[in-house]
Amino acid sequence: MSVNKVILVGNVGQDPQIRYVETRAVASLSLATTDRAYTTSAGVQMPERTEWHNLVMWDKLAEIAEKYIRKGTKLYVEGKLRTRTWEDRNAIKRTITEIYVENLDILSRPQS
Repeated sequence: MSVNKVILVGNVGQDPQIRYVETRAVASLSLATTDRAYTTSAGVQMPERTEWHNLVMWDKLAEIAEKYIRKGTKLYVEGKLRTRTWEDRNAIKRTITEIYVENLDILSRPQS
């Protein structure tokens, strides 16, 4: 048995980019998760650390993203990790790891 499950809560870094593959909607966006700064028991200060995650949403979730998600929206997402590799125009091999979103909750709207 194996499990490929990711759960993230974070803030959207950019408005979703929507495209269509044949008749299916696909949304791509970034999500930031941040670990707070803290001080260890030895007195060492650890700075805040932000990780950026690439999200991919298909079909109905992509349509929801297009209508309701903007930069700054706080999201709860569940999905699977997927890594893909391709060759760019200069014949350089590129690799990206993405989260294919299966479930999402909009926790807050962007502050204006």
